[in-house]
Amino acid sequence: MKYFEDYRVGEAATFGSRTVTEQEILAFARRYDPQPFHTDPEVARRSIFGSLIASGWHTCGIMMRLTVDAMESESARSLGSPGVDACRWLQPVRAGDTVTMRREVLETWPSKSKPYGFVKTRTVLDNQRGEPVLEAVSIGMFARRDGGTA
Repeated sequence: MKYFEDYRVGEAATFGSRTVTEQEILAFARRYDPQPFHTDPEVARRSIFGSLIASGWHTCGIMMRLTVDAMESESARSLGSPGVDACRWLQPVRAGDTVTMRREVLETWPSKSKPYGFVKTRTVLDNQRGEPVLEAVSIGMFARRDGGTA
């Protein structure tokens, strides 16, 4: 079980990968981001992108899934998040791309009044060519081993 105290500034790791399909790009976009370059392959081919691309929000959803999968493999005691400080979509994600998540711990601090601590991380998704497609800085809350009494 990984607790707040187990996260170290500078700690970096690479986690899971996910291949994005055209079907999931279309399904997500039709429901949540119905811009034509996300929902219509022909319109997308004529767009500045040259092909269908995933919504940035879809890419964030993939990052979240990979994050939760990583926490399960670490058995981390996640208690959610107070938010995201920054998020940038750096390259389009296209059907057939495989994205891999890497994460670095930037900062940690204990809550002054609650039984958890905060872990600020930079998360990057790289495509199969090693190009970053998404970068986010966010804060997670993790249970403290001592229940916050130390």
